[in-house]
Amino acid sequence: MADRLRAMFCDHLSIMRGKYLPASKIKDDETRFCRSTFGVHYDRDLLPAPGAMMMEGLPDMALHWRADDIRNGWEANTKIVLGDLFDDAGAPLALCPRGALKRAVADWGAHGLTPKAGIELEAFAFVHDDDGNLVPYESKGAVVYGTGPFTDPRGFNDKIWETAERLGFRLDMITAEYDAQQFEYTLAFDDAVKAVDDIVLFRQMAREVAYQSGVILTFMPKPVAEAGGSGMHINFSFTDKDDHNVVADGNQGGPEHLTPLARGCISGLLTHHQALAGLIAPTANSYKRLAPASLSGYWQNWGGDHRNVTSRISTEGGAKARMEHRMADASANPYTAVAAVLQAARLGFEAGAALPAMETGDGFETTDATEGTATNLADAIAALEADTDLCAAVGSELCANHIFMKQQEVEKTDALDDAGLRDFYMYFV
Repeated sequence: MADRLRAMFCDHLSIMRGKYLPASKIKDDETRFCRSTFGVHYDRDLLPAPGAMMMEGLPDMALHWRADDIRNGWEANTKIVLGDLFDDAGAPLALCPRGALKRAVADWGAHGLTPKAGIELEAFAFVHDDDGNLVPYESKGAVVYGTGPFTDPRGFNDKIWETAERLGFRLDMITAEYDAQQFEYTLAFDDAVKAVDDIVLFRQMAREVAYQSGVILTFMPKPVAEAGGSGMHINFSFTDKDDHNVVADGNQGGPEHLTPLARGCISGLLTHHQALAGLIAPTANSYKRLAPASLSGYWQNWGGDHRNVTSRISTEGGAKARMEHRMADASANPYTAVAAVLQAARLGFEAGAALPAMETGDGFETTDATEGTATNLADAIAALEADTDLCAAVGSELCANHIFMKQQEVEKTDALDDAGLRDFYMYFV
């Protein structure tokens, strides 16, 4: 078979949408999709969401890409590309999550700074038993930071690693996480848009490669009620025009060496803590994970090398200095999630608000924090809707569409138990 092109975008539900196109499209080009895709829910219910234009004839939107962005895919004879969405008049589509991240990068660029990002993903593995039921992957010898065949008897992570290396993904780590059947995948730091492009494609590749080994790899936040949760930790920093990291003062890291810029960023993340949850922990299942004493980013707090705070400051300085935001999970669109964190940080930096004292409690039995996220999706979405500054920064139309779809999701999932929630999200997240 001759080469073909798989042109893709990541939608409002963090689902990858795309088309296979002929070799003639392997150049600067475009293809069209129905704009009302942004009104489709997990259960394929088509809804009149703001901006989706369901009631206005379901018109086209265009996916544009550059030839330079086309890369080798993991399927035979297939190139792959991510693009930006435009409306039928040729203007950037306000609902496009990748566009929201590019706006966030541009907003920081106005300050002479370039955002960098590194994403950590966590996932659970499942298989089908002889009766066709979905059950946790058999890895009884797995331990946290486990490697080797006791952790991954089928070796599907070896295939993911080999494919990632072949395709040029800059892997930082693959390891077993705390719970059996749970794994962590981390890619290296890069410019924010490049980093998110890579994690979006890596996540899709990992799921498809695992599937070929008979494994369902899910990034949903809490697929096993009695186990821990899976997050999407967002590490970020900024470089100036001379490519110097401006998060830490000098070559030492940690809270005592934060620059005024970094302190302002953390202040913004604290200010917009409740609203951020609505964007970066955006499913009913997310609130099975977000809870006190769960290392999940529940509390409105910050600290140093402390995994029970939401904004964690690395002890590394110099070029490796960074901030880590631990609330998000991979049911969020990674473009929207990183855009939201960058914009909340920018709002704090520009406001110049004082940074409260850092957390001194252990996060299990004691905590200084008195406020956390909402405990359910409905309240998180209400907090997002009320935070008009954050919505305007991320994109008012994108947030309006998101709020509408998530309000519908509350109704769709309100009566579901843990098993029902897993079935609702499993094959999409």
